[in-house]
Amino acid sequence: MKKVDAYVLTKKDYDEIPELTDAWFKRATWHIGGIPVPRGRPKSNSPKQAVSLRLDDEVVAHFRRTGRGWQSRINAALRKVAKLPAVKRKKA
Repeated sequence: MKKVDAYVLTKKDYDEIPELTDAWFKRATWHIGGIPVPRGRPKSNSPKQAVSLRLDDEVVAHFRRTGRGWQSRINAALRKVAKLPAVKRKKA
């Protein structure tokens, strides 16, 4: 270990190291405990379906006033009216 501790890094040593740019980090694969971590949101067992729906201005304004997640609250209200069981989702 004395030999390793005594070694002085030179410019040549640093030239061999690639520059870690933002682009490099975006392309990099993240690992936790040596296992690659998948990127993005996990796939849902019951994915939502995108639809085009026309609602009254007052209805949209009411739900938007309640803040983030207003579309999910509309979905919950429709499930309640349709007498469907509430879906429990895991929080990330």
